[in-house]
Amino acid sequence: MYEIVKAGGWLMVPLILCSVVAVAIILERLWTLRRKRVLPEDLTARVWSWAHSRQLDEGHLRALAESSPLGIILAAGLQNRHRSREIMKEAIEDTGRHVVHELERYLNSLGTIAAITPLLGLLGTVIGMVKVFTAITMHGVGNPGVLAAGISEALITTAAGLSIAIPSLIGYRYLRGRVDGLVVQMEKEATKLVDAIHHELPATGPS
Repeated sequence: MYEIVKAGGWLMVPLILCSVVAVAIILERLWTLRRKRVLPEDLTARVWSWAHSRQLDEGHLRALAESSPLGIILAAGLQNRHRSREIMKEAIEDTGRHVVHELERYLNSLGTIAAITPLLGLLGTVIGMVKVFTAITMHGVGNPGVLAAGISEALITTAAGLSIAIPSLIGYRYLRGRVDGLVVQMEKEATKLVDAIHHELPATGPS
């Protein structure tokens, strides 16, 4: 393995760094974006039981906001539960934008890695071909060993770039889809809570 990396030239260093970062991002996001962590199954029902029994207080809201991303959104809406429906939804939407931003953390970096690693491989190909033609100019084509280094560098960097870019792109698309799905579910849960709160506890107007 070391010989292959060495034959690929100095461009193998950024390619290896990109691969390490991509793996770290994918593993971290897979752990962070677990459904049970983002959308606890019984959370909305528990919150509704608190509201229905008039048990919502600052302690409950603080615990709710610390429980999960969905809890943060629901807590923002419940802070305004005695105000108009529009104000409650606006608070949820504002908080939701911040929560979505957190869910999408590092995904742009992963997408960038998927985009630049083939280009780094292509750059390695160009550098390798330059070395090949330089060797031909100096030594002719009679000695294949002289040409081998440049050809190896060209092929290895291209293969390395594609080997990193393909799984990175797959991971990026998968994680982006997971975030989109979680966001839709959070919107549904928040909307259900808003409807239930304002059906059971009519707004008294802005305080």
